[in-house]
Formats: sequence, structure tokens, C-alpha cells
Amino acid sequence: MRKIGRYTIRGMLGRGGMSTVYKVSMPVTGKIVALKLFAPNPNLLEIMGSDRELRQLFTAEAVTMAGLHHPHIADIWDFDEDDAGRPFYVMEYLCRNLGAMIGEHFRVEEKSRRVTPETALRFTRQILDGLSCLHQAGIVHRDIKPYNILLTDRDQVKICDFGLSRLHGEPFPGPASINVGSPYYTAPEQERDPETADQRADLYSVGVLLYRMLTGELPATPVRMAASQKNQVLDPTWDRFLDQALAQEPAARFASAAAMLTALDELARHWQHTKEKTCGFLEPAPAAAGTRLLLRSTPLKARPNEARQLFGLDALWRPNRYLAADFVADPVGTVLHQATGLLWQRSGGDFPLTWAEAGQYIESLNRRRFAGRTDWRLPTVAELSSLLLRPDSLEHHCLDPVFHRRQRHLWSCDRRSFLAAWYVNVELGFVGWQDDTCHSSVRAVCQPEGGQT
Repeated sequence: MRKIGRYTIRGMLGRGGMSTVYKVSMPVTGKIVALKLFAPNPNLLEIMGSDRELRQLFTAEAVTMAGLHHPHIADIWDFDEDDAGRPFYVMEYLCRNLGAMIGEHFRVEEKSRRVTPETALRFTRQILDGLSCLHQAGIVHRDIKPYNILLTDRDQVKICDFGLSRLHGEPFPGPASINVGSPYYTAPEQERDPETADQRADLYSVGVLLYRMLTGELPATPVRMAASQKNQVLDPTWDRFLDQALAQEPAARFASAAAMLTALDELARHWQHTKEKTCGFLEPAPAAAGTRLLLRSTPLKARPNEARQLFGLDALWRPNRYLAADFVADPVGTVLHQATGLLWQRSGGDFPLTWAEAGQYIESLNRRRFAGRTDWRLPTVAELSSLLLRPDSLEHHCLDPVFHRRQRHLWSCDRRSFLAAWYVNVELGFVGWQDDTCHSSVRAVCQPEGGQT
């Protein structure tokens, strides 16, 4: 198999202007990691005139990341050159990122999936915490955007891609015609003069991220519609926070990541208070009556170009219809969904697993006769989708969770290919696919009446 240095290539993860990122395995242990190889785009090389400055940028990125030690900043594990003399560095392989999670398209201006206010607050807090470390070191990231926010198996943020990062005041070695940052997420002053942009430019980008997570849209400039007009669960308190974060002039924004964090904590307390008052008006959903909905229980293999139709999903990969949340839990650790008659494991596995390990976990449940049964199995996408709540509904924000909240990404038994399988994100309510060496949670299911549907 082809190698880069001592690392065996398992697939390509992505390509940018200056580099290509591969999924590779380490020697001896076989551990999967990500390898970023210096491989500049020919057009960029033509603009720069040579690769000397680009090599310096690439090496500086690795040095910057390696010098920072923080739980919300990606770690560098190795740096070397391949047989052709091209530098590369190795970092932790994380299957998810915020861009894929919200469904941001390569046409960035198209709508994306909203996340709950709790999730938006949690991610924003972690990003700001990581930026506090970065800014304390005198470094401005200059390219905060969804695809540069990696997510661990437990939904912990890791800021990555420091190729445009600079010590404040350090000049950019490339031509002035090269844009520094990403369209829609870059602060106005960074677009005008990248050399003068300070840490407040990163905070503007965080404001764009938060607005997008809450509304599913980008904040238009200079006239921006209030987030509370886009999302009915928000109120003017959110708008005031976002107005300051997205101020056109740096002096009108939060002075630092720490100051923005303090204001964010106040916003989180306000949201909790608002939710408690609002949820008091929620009436329990009536129990399902009559015939139960029969869902597909046999596995299938679906390619991306046919999956939306097969799974009954909208343009953002969410169900076209939702069922009543009429769940009944019992003391033995199972939950009955009355709308479908399916019996679910309430807690699922304690830790995220690969797809192969998920199958082994199911076998262990049956060997030990969990809840007195031996017919537990991995659910289909159709069955997992029946657990989802409409994202904008009051129930989505107010219902006490019947299932354990730590399990957000659940493996299905449905395959995408020989190397990938479909999963369901039960927090954001969408269907996605990932490499079967990635780690997701498991929630077993069975049919109390027996038989296949």
C-alpha cells in the first residue's frame, strides 16, 4: 500500500490551497491518524512565484499548533518529510467537524441545519476558551469557520487549521491580492487590511458561527435581520449579544475572548430561565392510538445519491415526517415507543464504538440476555429516525430526555459502502454517514411482538 513517510494511506480526507489531508495508519499499532501533506495548488504557486514562502507558512502552522497545549486546540504529534522532500505533519484523526454537523454546503450562502441553543452555547464556549489560549500567546487565528472546528466523539471542540494564523503585527509573506480568511466569516477590517486585524477579528468570526448555528443562515451585512426573527425560541437578549459580536467596527465588539465568555455565560443563564418559564406551558403529547407504524427493520445499502429518497429525508437530511414522542420507560432499562411498538435500550453503550465494535456490543447484550431478551440488534435509519423530534418544536427544547443525552450520534445497521455506514444525530435530528472506523454510540432495539417488518 502507498505510504507517506512511515504512515500507510487509508484514504484522502480533503484538499486545500496549500495541502492535502489524508487518513493514514501508524506503523505497528495501526492507529488511525490524520496527515497533512504540503501540496500547494498550482494556481497558488503561480501567484506566489515559488513554494518557498508557502513552505514557511506550512511549517509555521505546525510549529504554532505544536506550541499550544489546550483541550480545545488540535494537537500535533509528528512532523517530517516524504520521499519527495515535501513536509507533512500528523495530528489526531477526528471524524466530525462543525461544518458537516450543520450541513454547510460548498455554496456557503445556502441554508444549514440549526442547532439547539444549548448546543450553540456549548460549542461557542469551547471555541472562545480555545481562542483565549491562542490570543494569550499573541496569535490571531484569522480563519475561524465551521470546517475548522473539529468535534471529538464526545462533541468536544478542537480548533484546527492554523495556516493563516499570525502573531499580531507579523506581516503576511504573500502578495496583497491573496485573501486572508474565508468569505462570510471574515471580519470587515481583516478583508480591508489583514495586517492590522487583531484578536477581535476572531471574535467577529465566532459571532458569525453562533448566528449560523442558531438560525441556519449567515448574517447579512450591513443590514442584518435579528436572530430572534429567524428563530422563534430566541428573544432580544440574544440579539443584543450578537449585535456586539458582529459589530462592523472592532472597538464596538467584545474586547477579548474572556469578556465574550463572561457575556456568553450571562446569556446561558438567561436562556435557562426563559426555557423554564416557556416549558411550563407545554402539555404532554397524547399517547398513540390505533395501528402502530411498521418500520423497516432489515439492513440495506444506500449510496448518497439515493439515500435521501430511501430514508424519507428533506434537503437538510432530516425526516420528512415526525412521530409522537410517546415513550414509556421501565425499571429494567428499556423504553417502549408506543407509536411504533419498538423496544429500545435506554442507556446504550457507555462509550463510542467503531461500527464493527457496535456489532460486537449487540452480541454481548444478547449473550447476557439484557432485559431478558436475546433479539437485540442495531436499528435501521428508519427506526432511529422515529426517535427524532421536530427541531423547531417546543417539545424539542422542553421534554425531559427519556434516553441518555450523552449518546448523540447513533450507529445504524445500514451501510453506505464497504467502508462506511449511516448514523443518526439525535440531538440535531439528521442522518449522516461516516467511515466505519469512526466512533459513535450504540442504542439497541428489538420488537417485543417478534417477527420482521
